[in-house]
Amino acid sequence: MKSIVRYTAAATVSVAALLAAGAASASSFAIRSGQSAEGLGMAYAGAAAGGIGMGSMAWNPATITMFPGRNSQWNATYLYANGDYNPTSVTRLGAPNGPASPIQNGTGNIGGDGAFIPASYSAWQLTDRFWIGLTTGAPFGLRSKPENQVHAAQVYGRSAKVQTINVSPTIGYQVNDWLSIGAALQVQYFKANLKQAAGIAPTAPNVIIEGDTIDFGYRFGLTLTPLQGTTIGLAYRSSIRQTLEGTLRTPLAVVPVKANLNLPDSVVFGVSQVINDQWQAHLGVEWTNWSRFRNIPIVSRFNGAPATSLNFQYDDSWFFSAGAEYRYNRDLTLRAGVAYELSAVNDQNRQIFISDNDRLWLSAGASYQITDKLKLDIGYTYIHVNKAKVNYTGGHPQQQAVFYSAQAEPYIHIVSAGLTYRWDNPTETVPVRPVVRKY
Repeated sequence: MKSIVRYTAAATVSVAALLAAGAASASSFAIRSGQSAEGLGMAYAGAAAGGIGMGSMAWNPATITMFPGRNSQWNATYLYANGDYNPTSVTRLGAPNGPASPIQNGTGNIGGDGAFIPASYSAWQLTDRFWIGLTTGAPFGLRSKPENQVHAAQVYGRSAKVQTINVSPTIGYQVNDWLSIGAALQVQYFKANLKQAAGIAPTAPNVIIEGDTIDFGYRFGLTLTPLQGTTIGLAYRSSIRQTLEGTLRTPLAVVPVKANLNLPDSVVFGVSQVINDQWQAHLGVEWTNWSRFRNIPIVSRFNGAPATSLNFQYDDSWFFSAGAEYRYNRDLTLRAGVAYELSAVNDQNRQIFISDNDRLWLSAGASYQITDKLKLDIGYTYIHVNKAKVNYTGGHPQQQAVFYSAQAEPYIHIVSAGLTYRWDNPTETVPVRPVVRKY
């Protein structure tokens, strides 16, 4: 009973300590980098196959069966994103050849001081084949605030903040020596605050849209071990229909509003291969259905009358990753990875508060087994983002009367640390016959 109370308390603290926010490190306002320090050090290669340790549960709930006994992990990630939009032509009013705007300056860095992103995982083996657990994290988030609150594109955005907290009770079942299955319920809190100028004057007040909601989704997946040393994982994360309620604040009125926001679903595939006693290799592919993120009507809560809308017109995104681990000695493991992401955002639909584009990940990290029960993970990633252009030049989904074009050269630094603790002793563990497991 004492071990049950201790385990439950640890999981509860993980949830209570979660404050989700961040500058996006994946397509649009998705956050991949905050899920695991171990995974960050390998660009999340092999996540669906359990290649990144307990953080794999955020992608594939079936990987919970890879952790015998009772285990918890806590991760803290700091993400610093830099993006600075500088106009590439004179900003015009009314038409591409209309009169010049009274404001011509760029945004300055939109990433602010960065953000901390927490995540936690717990796994408890009940029998030789059945596990329960809990994951907490922030799969979506954005903190964008230009240094120059008065800038040429202020009618399109002065700041944007998106926060999520995702809590997922998880179960896993080891069907036999080569197949495990798992499922998780997603309980997700979503909060958004968007600000833009009400006009082109430097003193123009803000128009503010804000709202929040709690809604539900699910994840399910499987792992296969067809050969000694080989693990294959496949998983699906459902869309979550976030039914936000909040307000639209203008200089003239405060209107209670609501909006239905369909977050993307995704499919992830991974392979992890043991090469010998020292080396492991990992591969991963992830597809995210951002094309469902199109037009979002914002309507009055009183009578359903249209108040405004948010128009994105995104494409689907793809993430490809590869990584390797080297076990230097019994306690120290070194890792590195590389990844490339095809963004959901392009030159026709990019917004002023997101400097997103196709990106290259370069990652490195290490794990150190401090004691038999306690492990430390650290990870670092540099993300090079291709030049990002915004083109409010007539065909943009959010086009207004200001014709503005600019370019940023974004980059992102991410550092993360994690602790994994095993609450029980290995000799107390219910017998299980793993085929492929992490070191």
